[in-house]
Amino acid sequence: MDEQNRPIHTFQVCHVMEPNQNNWLRSGWIQRQAAQKVYVELRFTLRDCNSIPWVSGTCKETFNLFYLQTDEPLPLGTRFRSSDYAKVDTIAADESFTQTDLGDRVLRLNTEVREVGPVTRKGFYLAFQDVGACIALVSVKVFYKRCPSTLRNLAAFPDTVPRLDSSSLVEVRGACVENAEERDTPKLYCGADGDWLVPLGRCVCSIGHEEMDGYCQACQPGFYKAYAGNIKCSKCPLHSSSHDQAATICHCDKGYYRAIKDPSNMACTRPPSAPRNLISVVNDTALFLQWTPPSDTGGRKDLTYNILCQRCDSNNEDGGAPQCEPCESDLRFIPRPLGLSGTSVAVLDFAMHTNYTFHVEAVNGVSGLGIAARSLANVTITTHQTGPSLIGVVRKDWATHNSIALSWTEVEQPPSDIVDYEVKYYEKEQEQLSYSSTRTKAPSVVVSGLRPSTLYVFHVRARTVAGHTAYSPKFEFETADEDPDMADHGQVLVVVTASVGGFSLLVILTLFLLITGRCQGYIKARMKSEEKRTRFQSGHVPFSGIKTYVDPDTYEDPTQAVQEFTKEIDPSRICIERVIGAGEFGEVCSGLLRTPGKADIAVAIKTLKGGYMEQQRRDFLREASIMGQFNNPNIIRLEGVVTKSRPVMIVVEYMENGALDSFLRAHDGQFTAIQLVGMLRGIAVGMTYLADIGYIHRDLAARNILVDESLICKVSDFGMSRVLEDDPEAAYTTTGGKIPIRWTAPEAITYGKFSSASDVWSYGIAMWEVMSYGERPYWEMSNQDVILSIEEGYRLPAPMGCPVALHQLMMHCWQKERVQRPNFSEILTFLDKLIRNPSSLLTVVNNVHSYPESPEDMPDYPLFISIGDWLDSIKMSQYKNNFLAAGYTTLDSISTMSIDDIRRIGVCLIGHQRRIISSIQSLRLQLHHIQQSGFQV
Repeated sequence: MDEQNRPIHTFQVCHVMEPNQNNWLRSGWIQRQAAQKVYVELRFTLRDCNSIPWVSGTCKETFNLFYLQTDEPLPLGTRFRSSDYAKVDTIAADESFTQTDLGDRVLRLNTEVREVGPVTRKGFYLAFQDVGACIALVSVKVFYKRCPSTLRNLAAFPDTVPRLDSSSLVEVRGACVENAEERDTPKLYCGADGDWLVPLGRCVCSIGHEEMDGYCQACQPGFYKAYAGNIKCSKCPLHSSSHDQAATICHCDKGYYRAIKDPSNMACTRPPSAPRNLISVVNDTALFLQWTPPSDTGGRKDLTYNILCQRCDSNNEDGGAPQCEPCESDLRFIPRPLGLSGTSVAVLDFAMHTNYTFHVEAVNGVSGLGIAARSLANVTITTHQTGPSLIGVVRKDWATHNSIALSWTEVEQPPSDIVDYEVKYYEKEQEQLSYSSTRTKAPSVVVSGLRPSTLYVFHVRARTVAGHTAYSPKFEFETADEDPDMADHGQVLVVVTASVGGFSLLVILTLFLLITGRCQGYIKARMKSEEKRTRFQSGHVPFSGIKTYVDPDTYEDPTQAVQEFTKEIDPSRICIERVIGAGEFGEVCSGLLRTPGKADIAVAIKTLKGGYMEQQRRDFLREASIMGQFNNPNIIRLEGVVTKSRPVMIVVEYMENGALDSFLRAHDGQFTAIQLVGMLRGIAVGMTYLADIGYIHRDLAARNILVDESLICKVSDFGMSRVLEDDPEAAYTTTGGKIPIRWTAPEAITYGKFSSASDVWSYGIAMWEVMSYGERPYWEMSNQDVILSIEEGYRLPAPMGCPVALHQLMMHCWQKERVQRPNFSEILTFLDKLIRNPSSLLTVVNNVHSYPESPEDMPDYPLFISIGDWLDSIKMSQYKNNFLAAGYTTLDSISTMSIDDIRRIGVCLIGHQRRIISSIQSLRLQLHHIQQSGFQV
């Protein structure tokens, strides 16, 4: 009978009284399908041998699970041979039943899951072997895991089977849903547990479609969408409409138009009405037209005006209608005849006794579309000059570099005496902009103030008592090249000499001030540097009690930094035993450092390979001058350097277990949670020391942490301030250098902003490496995908079996805003609390994928882990003994307390009662969040 007392079928065996049992039960042939790794869930009951009277010593409390792979079912009648089957595991019961249980009909079911595989053939058999137990097999469930087909970011992803290697992910590219297109290649990663991870890229709805319930739906009539993207369809702009679904543009209503360059979201418009109030003003030399803008601009702002002109002959001999022709080419318009933005124009060079009709046309961006009438304002004027031009040929008599002498003759006898002449002139290149004029009573003039080697245009007209005549035709003359006489040369020479002398004096004075200032600045900087180094050498410590780090790059000669911060070792004291690796500059060896009267010290020796350049030697010793300033048990210790002989060497303490990442991979699953926290604490101690003295590591990762024989972790590798050209984990940045993308904070990747806060981000990644036993952060994702996923808020999930408190600390280290990350002192304090309260490490992440991927999505989980921490956080620490004496020892136990319980344990002040009960209510919500997020004690 099952738990509900219903009868069920089971396979049973209980031959415990007979020796040498070997009973087998085999399944039918099971097709593998797409599985690469198969899981078998067994539910069974098993009787306690001690509860069976007179049982012999052959009674067992286990049975064995086997499997056999074949491509086809075995033929009927095939003899069973146990040697063909591979053993999966020996299955033992967590709970066994007794004779009393049988009488009470209590069924103690055990559930065990075993992994079978890899399976490579088309199918397989399962087999169960009993060697003398009293057992009933209730059910067997055979299954494999897969990431189910899903829709993410408008992309469809198919069913995907995980890889055999549980530490690697399967990258799956998605296909955009119907009416969608790729913006960035959509990708998901299939994890070993059949869960999708790390969504990257996306699809967007095509034009005429909008996202709705994970699909792209067509825009409804009256709406449109002109661009691909995850935006909603827009309502048609003013004076436009759409009548079909999936419209990409709204068509203009009758009489309205949209220009070619108008965006689709702009309302349809129409041409403007005609300009208003056109008037003309004529003086002796020009005609001025003025008007006011149209009353209707058509709904647009790109309004301009064109001036159209017709000249009509009023002296038609046959008495017919006047003959008109375009006249724009004969006149000059200032500023121009077409594309005017203002409401006035000046017209020059018009003829005498001529009828001119001017049309002022208002246009905008849609004036040329449709069949709209032209928007014109008209004015007709007749010029009244006294007669034709009386001036014949204008001659240039002579010219200099800045003047021209002109003279002219009259064509005919004037009707009245000439009062004077007006000469109008302008540069040919500037004729549309401005002109000058001068008057003379004689038929000649010298025009001065001109520019050398420049072509000028001249017009001459006469003035009589009746008024001005028309201008003469255009005459063009050029000034001479500049060729001053000797006196001019002398004047120029004096001026140039004086100018050069004054400029030279100014340059000398400026250089003097600059050199003086630079010298003073250099002296001050030198004094400051010397003072800083003196403080370090004299043992000066700041208020923190730790010496201040001095950057070796502040030294003009880096050799001086090596001499000040390191100790020279006699190479005869070094005994190299073997090569253990290759470094950036040469081989890395292990050996002994001998000191008379003391025991030999195991050391690692970094050597500088031969044929080096001086810059390589400086870079090599630079790390030593950095390490020589550190004195902390969790920082790799520098023993000394060899610089006065070859090879040049750096000697440091020897760490037996090597780099932390490879050490953890070699000992996967062999340490307790408290041991791993101890390793993390050692790294935090070293980084707290570095942060306090002002040193930024920039390359904190498990590969740069060394482990000694006592499992003490020490921070090493202080060369990140150089460009990491040979680091395979590095990627190019905008500054041309290389940085380790997977370990580096986003602000350092994007802007090069390295700080202690960016080291905290790297520490969080190193924590993840430790808790996953050296797994590669972000698995096989490319560096670009890592950057993109971090920008989108993704964070690494908790490693298997990781305590909640540690993954919570990682998430705090990975806050996007660096000011929100904890500092290393706070990290160290938190780890110390975990070590003092080992029970806090029992809470592990049960379902890593239900944990929020982004720090912004996290509930405000409490960072305290004990009653004392909680009371300290609300400044009620005086009641610690009251809670403990009343039996409240865990956070979970206080979550049910009421105000009466608070009074009962001795909290009498009403204000204190309210503060404590308010905090308990908040804590109760936080603990509920923890349980809802898949955390399990």
